[in-house]
Amino acid sequence: MELLLLSNSATHGRPFLEHALDALRDVLRGVGEVVFVPYALSDHDGYTERIRAALEPLGVSVVGAHTAPLASAEAIFVGGGNTFRLVKTLYERGELDVIRDRVRDPLDGAPYVGSSAGTNLAGPTLRTTNDMPIVQPPSFETLGLVPFQLNPHYLDPDPTSTHQGETRELRITEFLEENDVPVLGIREGTWLRLHADRLTLGGLSAGGRLFRRGTVPEEIPTGTDLSGLLTVTSVFDVHQ
Repeated sequence: MELLLLSNSATHGRPFLEHALDALRDVLRGVGEVVFVPYALSDHDGYTERIRAALEPLGVSVVGAHTAPLASAEAIFVGGGNTFRLVKTLYERGELDVIRDRVRDPLDGAPYVGSSAGTNLAGPTLRTTNDMPIVQPPSFETLGLVPFQLNPHYLDPDPTSTHQGETRELRITEFLEENDVPVLGIREGTWLRLHADRLTLGGLSAGGRLFRRGTVPEEIPTGTDLSGLLTVTSVFDVHQ
């Protein structure tokens, strides 16, 4: 598989997706048309047009999955927004399996690009998303393109904050109390790239943080080879 899993699309002070254009150029090399999945937002046409404009420097055309078939896509890009809405819509349209099969095709697999909610979708479940459940999908199960959980937009605890609510670290710790599966928090400006069975954390210097049950969270610098995570065995609480 060819995967590019972005923590975010919008970066402060930079045009939409501009921070990741080189990585996008790499994963979309040789691709003429991208089918964009806009279901995490309500305005499918407007969202597709925004991605079309952002990818214009790469010389690829962009069509929306609401107007073009995913089964024959050269490449698939799943955008950010609300993960629950994205997953519910994919189940309703019967397209979750279509995406999985197209990306995993052993002869002619389509590159998969995800951002934020689209990155959540690449893991086994949506259980480590940051989103509010504005709708209820029939299942939390997602694509399972990687066997570990993802947390895009990861934010570190602020030791100077007077806020008494849960930190991202605490929420992930609670998840690990119920499920035995690694969780990779990727900070904004970073991404995961899977190429030739090698998984690497790329992007800006922010890096990421790896959480495992019963261990201290591990800081993951940009450039780290994370291929070992591709063989993890995950155990989920199956009572939903």
